[in-house]
Amino acid sequence: MPISAVEPLYENVPIEFRRARWTRDHYRQLVTAGVDPKQFELLEGELVDRMGKKRPHVNALLELHSWLTQVFGKLFVNTEAPIDVAPGDNAVNEPEPDLIVLTRPSWEYSSNPPPNELRPVIEISDSSLGLDLKRKSNLYARASIAEYWVVDIPNHRIIVHRQPAEGRYQSVIAYLEHESVTPHAAPEALFEVRRAFLPQTPEA
Repeated sequence: MPISAVEPLYENVPIEFRRARWTRDHYRQLVTAGVDPKQFELLEGELVDRMGKKRPHVNALLELHSWLTQVFGKLFVNTEAPIDVAPGDNAVNEPEPDLIVLTRPSWEYSSNPPPNELRPVIEISDSSLGLDLKRKSNLYARASIAEYWVVDIPNHRIIVHRQPAEGRYQSVIAYLEHESVTPHAAPEALFEVRRAFLPQTPEA
């Protein structure tokens, strides 16, 4: 007797399918074929859609870029530039953080900057918050990137990751709107967290 199709016939059937694991070489072949490289980011062998940037993301990026340029100089600050990570991760990862601060002027690099020449790495996060706090955090920690900031748009805070060891950041501190944060590479420079969220805050 036939079984009614409304019954949960497939409830316990495992879903299996093959996934293509992308490498940097594959990714560059796509770019050569005409795929917009700004649409995707290579993370752990997957092409991750970078999604469109909403206005709060754009505003925070502009504010932080302006401040970092004042502190470190315009030749040391890059936006959405690819970086290298740990040697074991490089083949299938090429992240492009929203902001990076380099130890040398940008024009001195003929290829991706290595992790030990980044200070700090910053991601502006709204819909990508989970990705930035988990997968990217672990990726950057494995690369021993000394300092990683996540600008948490939904919750109006900046989460600072430091002391990478054994593939994780040992220090993770959330700074709220009424607080200030300073990069280790410029301990005299204070960034007021609320500035990343202007003009959304009542004080603005």
